[in-house]
Amino acid sequence: MKKIMVVDNEPDIVDLTRTVLEIGGYNVIPAYSGEECLKKLDKNSVDLILLDIMMPGMSGWDVFNRVKKKYSKMKVAFMSVLEISDKRKQVLLDEGLSDYIMKPFDKDSLLNKIDKILED
Repeated sequence: MKKIMVVDNEPDIVDLTRTVLEIGGYNVIPAYSGEECLKKLDKNSVDLILLDIMMPGMSGWDVFNRVKKKYSKMKVAFMSVLEISDKRKQVLLDEGLSDYIMKPFDKDSLLNKIDKILED
C-alpha cells in the first residue's frame, strides 16, 4: 500500500483528504505544519507528499525546498487555492514538483491525479 503524507495547517482539509485517499486504497500520514512534516519524514518513508503552500511558520515552499535537498527523489505535489500561471507551473515541475492540485478538488479528480503521480 502506497503511503502519502498530507500536510496542511487546516485539520478539516487534512481529514477530508485523508478520507478520500484511504477510500482510494492509500495509507495516509497526517501533518499539520511544515515542521511536523519534516520531523515525520525522518521516521517514515512515504511515496508522495501532498503539501499546502500557505501555512503559518514554515511555508510549503520552504518545506518543498528542504525536502528536495534531503530527499531528491521524493515526490511532492502542492495543494493550493492559489492559481498559478502555466509558465510558473512549468518552472516548478522543472524544479522537481510532481503536480499542482487546485483546491477545492473533487474525490475522483484527486484520486486520478494521485494515481498518475505514483505511476511515474
